[in-house]
Formats: sequence, structure tokens, C-alpha cells
Amino acid sequence: MKINNVIIEDTFAEAFPMYATRILVTARNEKWALTAASVATGFATSIIMSPAEAGIERIVPGEKTPDGRIGALIQIYHLGVPELKGQVTLRVGQTILTCPTTAAWDGLPRVKRKIHVGRALAKFGDGFEKKDVLNGRTIWRIPVMEGEFIIEDVFGVVKGVAGGNILILAESLDSGLEAAERAVKAIRENCRHVITPFPGGIVRSGSKVGSIKYPKLRATTNHYYCPTIRDIVEETKIPENVNCVYEIVINGLNLKSVALAMGVAAIEASKVPGIVKIDAGNYGGSLGPYKIYLKDAIKLALEKGFNP
Repeated sequence: MKINNVIIEDTFAEAFPMYATRILVTARNEKWALTAASVATGFATSIIMSPAEAGIERIVPGEKTPDGRIGALIQIYHLGVPELKGQVTLRVGQTILTCPTTAAWDGLPRVKRKIHVGRALAKFGDGFEKKDVLNGRTIWRIPVMEGEFIIEDVFGVVKGVAGGNILILAESLDSGLEAAERAVKAIRENCRHVITPFPGGIVRSGSKVGSIKYPKLRATTNHYYCPTIRDIVEETKIPENVNCVYEIVINGLNLKSVALAMGVAAIEASKVPGIVKIDAGNYGGSLGPYKIYLKDAIKLALEKGFNP
């Protein structure tokens, strides 16, 4: 299969389940909404070494938020619900509560499973906090030096999907980086319910499970896709005309959203001159139960009207 004369490898991305929550951070303006969102989702690229996986989903206009102010949706992921609650409590308490003008709202109000974060953080008010109802939502008003911090009592939790991905094989760093940047931008503009948790949404250091030389390591460099060592790697995946590979990792609240984002990213990346192949990372099915085939992801994106 080819898109824009770029080879689409007949393979799949191997994804796995993680528990996820979605928080709407509102603020006086976009600057402070994004400031809080960015800090709250920091150091959260991969659960391999980070304490969580997290990212910014999108900006929400004021007419669609509970308090009528502009907001930023963020998602936070973990392998277990107690661990997720701990990370959410720490991140909201240390980065959103402390940020000028912000409030924190449940971004999954319709789901049944909830974690109680607001009431825990309300204790920061040292007895001066107040429970209230605003636009049908149970909230806490916590007095702070600026005025008050409003946080919803509970946040919804779903079993999401982590580890969707595409690999962009390029002739040069310039073409590869342009394609990766365009892929991430296309995801953010066309896809809902997903995040790209790595820096700028792009991974230059894709990993494999385990190690050849260091058995205690959980993950090491994906040497099959490293151009500088292709001559000494027997099963290299790097063609002779490829000199740079970037990965886009995608987490989402459901499988279909992740698949759509993969398809959108693959199509957009294929439009850049110098892209040789679009691939995907998997471990033969040993890592996770979800197999998202590239061809199916691209077909889904085309069906949704994304322009090739």
C-alpha cells in the first residue's frame, strides 16, 4: 500500500490498556490555561520511567466550559486507579491550584467511575474551604491569596488505550522532523480524545522491551530503527536511503480515537517530500492486547474525510 507515493508497511501498532482521567483547566485567558496544563502534564512521557503519562488534548472555548472561561483539556494515565488518583492529586495540587486564575473541572462528567480529588485538595483550605454547587457541579471553594481556587469534587476515570504509534522513516532529519511536526499538528486539529505525550508529540528515541546486553533494564533503544548502526544490526528495519526515524506515540480514551489519530498522522506525514515509509512499532503481540493495523487506521481516517 502507498499513500502519496510513500510505502505504508503492512503491520500494526501494539497498544495496551491504561486508566485515564480528563481534566478541564479553565483560566482568565489562554496563556494561563496553557501554562497550568503544560506544567501539570510535565515529566509524563512513558510509564517506563515517568510517574505517569499525560498530555494536552486541546483548547476549549469559553462558551463550552462550566465557568464561561477559556480552558485546556488534559489527560493523565496510569496502570492502576489508586496510582492514577495519587498522580492527579499531586499534579493538580502542585501545578493547577498554584497557577494564577485557574480552576479544575471534570472532563469526563458522564462516566460512572470517579476519583475523589477535590475533597482531598480542599483540606489545603485548613477548614476555611467551602463545598458548593455551580452549574449543577459539586465543587470546592478553596481560599488562596489571589482569591479562591475552584475545583470539582470528582473526576471521571475510564480504561483508555496507550501506545498507539506510527514510525516515520525519512531521507533526512529535516524531512523527518517536518513530517513529524505536521503529523502532530494534524492530530491536534482533527482528532478528539487523544494526546501525544512525548515532547512536542515527537519521539526521537523509540524503545524496545528489555535489553540484549543489560537484563535488568525494562526498555532500551529500538536498535532495529537506528540509522547509524544499520550496518551492524542483522535485522535492521532501515533502508539504505533512510537516515532519520521519528515516532509519534498516541494515547486515547478509546481504541477508535487512537486508531483515527494514527491514520491522520500517517497520511499527513506522507505528504512531506523525503518520506520513504510509514511503519509502526510492535513486539509481536507480547506487550498489549490491542493491534491497530496501519492500513485500517488510514482507511478510518479517509472514511472520516481526512484529505490525502
